[in-house]
Amino acid sequence: MARNPERRTALVDAAIEVLAREGARGLTFRAVDAQAGVPAGTASNYFASRDELFTQAGSRIHVRMAPDPDLVAEVMSPEPSRELVTGLMHWLVRRMTEERTGYLAFLELRLEATRRSALQAELNRAVRAELDATVDFHLNAGLPGDADTVKVLYLAMTGLLLEHFTLPEVLSETELGDLVATVVERIVPAAPR
Repeated sequence: MARNPERRTALVDAAIEVLAREGARGLTFRAVDAQAGVPAGTASNYFASRDELFTQAGSRIHVRMAPDPDLVAEVMSPEPSRELVTGLMHWLVRRMTEERTGYLAFLELRLEATRRSALQAELNRAVRAELDATVDFHLNAGLPGDADTVKVLYLAMTGLLLEHFTLPEVLSETELGDLVATVVERIVPAAPR
């Protein structure tokens, strides 16, 4: 197997682009080579199998979709409140919309994980770690609600984003921003008076 880490990352990023555009069935070594603009056969020199390529894409997708820590610090400057959580959820939707390719690839990876045990193990590990980190972040920041609040908010926002990216007309009678605000209002407790 080839050992150039920059090229390996570029190939995994190309795989994510292919997943978003063509779905899991379109993820072939040839398609990755074409997307990355490298000679035919390059991807197969870096990955032993499609399973490994899927698993590496599952590991990389979280790196691509993670927010910049400096921006997180900036966004977290107001006092902890339900309004701040609403702002964070609006920011999440904006970030996912800007990283549409990554989010669509992530959805493809989640579906493919039902058929590939190594990918499922990687996504279980990565998503669980992200969820645990999100719960810790929420609690340590003094945002309203408890760990269950964060988990329910996670589930609601995951569903909202799934609908937004795959069937946007289903909820088209309500602005996306209004839906985000309603989700937070219904899940996150208001500050005591």
